[in-house]
Amino acid sequence: MPAIEFVGVDLDGRPHVSHTVDITEIPFESNSYDAIICIHVLEHVENDRKAMDELYRVLKPGGWAVITVPIDFNRETYEDPSIIAPEERKKHFGEEQHVRFYGLDFAERLRACGFEVQLDRGEDVPLETKEQYGLLDDEHVFYCTKA
Repeated sequence: MPAIEFVGVDLDGRPHVSHTVDITEIPFESNSYDAIICIHVLEHVENDRKAMDELYRVLKPGGWAVITVPIDFNRETYEDPSIIAPEERKKHFGEEQHVRFYGLDFAERLRACGFEVQLDRGEDVPLETKEQYGLLDDEHVFYCTKA
């Protein structure tokens, strides 16, 4: 869309991104982005609270962020920084590079950074929307806004 300026960022500097960025130290000015899409990133970040703070900081007042993570609504977030071996991380968190498995308290973590949070549970998202945006059936979308 010609009226949208897309800035892609990634820690590993992949070819499709504009900037190599550590999400815990975003090198952009505060209040500079209208929208942020953060899909399956935070479960890889050791200091996820700092990353959430940074997302909030760079988002303009009135802006929005769409954030997704693997989540289990039957328990609180499970994390253990002593688990560092890839095979142990896979066993505990579902993937070799994950450092936690989010739970019931995820929305509260986002709110603690200042976000207003609306949860759209995967089962409530219409099938046509899932197909249009490539969402999984169990993809839960956290729609966050900054007042």
